[in-house]
This record gives sequence, C-alpha cells and structure tokens, in this order.
Amino acid sequence: MGRVMQKRLARKLDLEILLSRVKPHPKPSVSLEQYTISVEVAAQMLYLAAYTYDDIVGKTVLDLGCGTGRLALGAAFLGAKEVVGVDIDRIALRVAAENSVNVGLKNKVQWIAADIDIVHTQFDTVIQNPPFGVQTRGADRKFLEKALRSGKTVYSIHKRVWDTADSKMKMKANREIPEVSPSSFVERFIDRNGGAIKAVYPMVMTIPYMFNFHTKKKHESSVNVYVIKKK
Repeated sequence: MGRVMQKRLARKLDLEILLSRVKPHPKPSVSLEQYTISVEVAAQMLYLAAYTYDDIVGKTVLDLGCGTGRLALGAAFLGAKEVVGVDIDRIALRVAAENSVNVGLKNKVQWIAADIDIVHTQFDTVIQNPPFGVQTRGADRKFLEKALRSGKTVYSIHKRVWDTADSKMKMKANREIPEVSPSSFVERFIDRNGGAIKAVYPMVMTIPYMFNFHTKKKHESSVNVYVIKKK
C-alpha cells in the first residue's frame, strides 16, 4: 500500500477522509448491536493509538468484531505491519472486503469469518468497538476477555457509566482531549482478567437512524475509549 511503516505522520484529515469512504452494514442486526463506529471516534482512537502510544505503525493489529472494517482499514492506512479483522457476520465481511478495494487497501487486511473465540494468535495491539451488552447481557465482557488474552495493548470502546469516579475529569499535558477516571465495574473486570488501565478518553459517538425503535434521525451516545495494557 506504500503506507506500511510510514516514516511521516499521517494527517488526521486524510485518515478521516479514508474512514468516511468505508461503507456501513447494509442490514445491521439489533441482536449483534451492529452500530458502525463513527468516523470521528474511529479517527481519534486510531490517532491516539498510533501517535500518542506508538501501538499501530509497524505493529500487528487485531480488530475484534470488525464489522465492515473501519478500524481495521484505518490501522492499515496508518502503517500497521499486519492487520486481521474477525467478525461472525459474513455479510459484514463481504462489505469489508469491498471497502478495502474502494479505499486502495486491497489485501492489506486479512478478514476472518468466525466467532472471536477462534483467535489464538498473539498480537501487539487489539482495537475493538464491541457490543455494549444492551441486547445480549455480557457480550461486552466476552470481547474484553478475548482482547486481553490476544494483545499486549487493547483499545476498547464502552458505554460511559456516569458514576462518581467517571465525573472526575483531568487534563494531561500535550493531550488533545481530556482523560476521565474509569468505570469502577470496568476497572475491576479488567484487573481480574490480567489488564491494567493506562488511560480513559471520553468521546461522543454519533449513531444514525438504523432500527425501527430509533426515534431520532441521529443519536449521540457518550462513550469511553479504554487504553489497557496486559500485566
């Protein structure tokens, strides 16, 4: 792709333009909570991973529940050495393969149609926008467990829980966005599964009208991006 092992920092605008060309799922499933990650959140998350923490360029990257490939293709664009996207939905992966052609990254991501349990290889970095566990209780926990088993560093998006700890926002030097304290439940769960939270970044995910029960043309959901290191 001419972009692997990029020597120069990619412009965030170029990343956002590429991500905007990644088509969403044509018939998303309610039960699988197939909400396509927004361009803005995907770009911010990938930019943090690549240039604040050095976890993308030249690294092996796994996208769990990759959907139509927005995060996986973004990682490939930024210069990941190897990218694998796993999803149980074959329709989503067919669109992901088409997207890889449309954005000029054909054959730069390996797409695997399977449950995430199939993953046994170790990766430098895991990126994921897992189900929030609203439709299927515990679905988010399954993804976190697998991510912590599969990667040295994990970037995972979770619905923001407005508890006392989460309201304590702190600014860090040389950071574009503030950090917040983690949800106490998520922190305990990560600790029990061998991880340690390095940072938590609050973001707003814009979700378009997708299902019959939606009452607005778009909905803004408050989420946290967790940066987690394996102990």
